[in-house]
Amino acid sequence: MSTHFLCSGWSYGARSGILTPMEIDEGVHAIESLGIGRAYIYQEQDRLTLIDTGLANSADKIFAVIEKIGRKPEDLKQIFITHHHRDHTGSLANVIDRSNAQVFAHKIEAPVIRGDQPSPKPDANTLRSVLRPFIGSGAEIATPARVDRELEDGDELDIGGGAKVLHVPGHTMGSVALFIPQRKMLFAGDAAVSAIGLGPPAGPFGLFNEDSEQAIESFQKLAELDFDRAFFGHGKPLDGEACTLFRRAADQLS
Repeated sequence: MSTHFLCSGWSYGARSGILTPMEIDEGVHAIESLGIGRAYIYQEQDRLTLIDTGLANSADKIFAVIEKIGRKPEDLKQIFITHHHRDHTGSLANVIDRSNAQVFAHKIEAPVIRGDQPSPKPDANTLRSVLRPFIGSGAEIATPARVDRELEDGDELDIGGGAKVLHVPGHTMGSVALFIPQRKMLFAGDAAVSAIGLGPPAGPFGLFNEDSEQAIESFQKLAELDFDRAFFGHGKPLDGEACTLFRRAADQLS
């Protein structure tokens, strides 16, 4: 199977059939124009699962997509947070208020998301220290929000017939990815980035890494999985034996 980048809004190289706008795979909807990166909706008959929430003031866009696919706010039952950064949790409190969905996040991230602990500082680096205030400086700090279930590596969630939680520390120490084996599908969060070449968060995306060496190890961990499709917080999704590209990228890190 050849590998394709999935274009926002429409899928190029997807399986047969016309996909609806914003549907980048069957039942998977990308939510674009969130300022930085993207969020995803995983659609099932009895529920919707939201993966990350974008920056503050993104809730209207999220619920507009939910309405566009013919669902209601109360159909949103689960929110999976990949890590605590404000471009992933900025609208969490607002989305909870409008849906009452249950929130899942790693146990390390949960106190930060709730506002009980400050956000940990990234790697110490002079260049990063200079640049960091200018990166995302206009983004509002995320409003504290509840976390209903604190996750650990290997936990299973009722998504797509059974999804596995993967602890992938480095970008943040509690970063998690979501792997759906039945569909060979990976939601990588920021543990992998495809925006400037496939790899662990580096360049502008690595400025906020808490441990860049661990981020490399976590990317290599993801490369060991068997998946066809990969979805990222930053960069276009991959379709068609995406794990092959991950392994090639991981080999270059060795």
